[in-house]
Amino acid sequence: MPEQRRGFIYGFAAYLIWGLFPLYWKLLDQSGPLELLAHRVLWSLVTLVVLVAALRKFAAVKALLAEPRRRWPLIAAAFLISANWGTYIWGVRTGHVVETSLGYFITPLFTVLLGVFVLKEHLRPVQWTALGIAFVAVAGLTIENGRPPWVAIILTFSFGFYGLAKKQAGAGAIEGMAIESGTVVPFAIAGIVALGMHGDTTVTEHGTAYLVLVILTGPITAVPLLLFGAAATRSSMTTLGLLNYIAPIMQFVFGLVVFHEHMTPMRWLGFGLVWLALALFTVDSLRIRRRRAVALERTAVTASAV
Repeated sequence: MPEQRRGFIYGFAAYLIWGLFPLYWKLLDQSGPLELLAHRVLWSLVTLVVLVAALRKFAAVKALLAEPRRRWPLIAAAFLISANWGTYIWGVRTGHVVETSLGYFITPLFTVLLGVFVLKEHLRPVQWTALGIAFVAVAGLTIENGRPPWVAIILTFSFGFYGLAKKQAGAGAIEGMAIESGTVVPFAIAGIVALGMHGDTTVTEHGTAYLVLVILTGPITAVPLLLFGAAATRSSMTTLGLLNYIAPIMQFVFGLVVFHEHMTPMRWLGFGLVWLALALFTVDSLRIRRRRAVALERTAVTASAV
């Protein structure tokens, strides 16, 4: 099988798993969001320790910890992804699945904005137009709800800054996530202990199957990240960028069809504007990449002729 096709399959599988997350978290509706977050952090660390040992990456983890320039971004990333996970779990548990999908629809546009203000990148007019349309959409949804769509905004900001921190750290998926989980696991354990002291723990009170589902939050966190890492080395950025929309589309459909969340005309309009912004952004990116590919091909042909 060609590597490009293998990369597409890995990437599709990763985003498919992420898209199915709302159904999984709904299975754990006997536990509160904070307890589930604590267990997700704990079992993610257990899973990653096993992976680090199996793949002999202890030296890579140690090297990351020894470099402050890479260690501190990973520590920041740990708290950002914890905020992202906690908000997502809360959103699914409280009937805001559609709003979580909005957050992940907006995230690629926010990431571009971070590139402008933090990394001093330059945007083309079409990209600025897409960002403007997305801003109007969020403003419209704020007017509709009488409040900003906080779940979507927190998911967007936390994951956007998480990506920036990971870029600055330049760490591999497994070793980087091992450090992230190790950073926040003391807080997770403290939370589990505190809940136990107050008699508020639930994961052991609903049978073995329920406990197994909670423990599996570790592997289901790590597996799609490994698949994504495998896809990133085999697929083009264009392919990965298009696959990126699978998860929020699935979450949006689940919110409407499975969980029967209400969509007002203004809400449909807001989402429509976000999708228009993403379409403009994607088409423009594909056009520029195609133009650059043609230019590189012409340069190669000219060089070979000389």
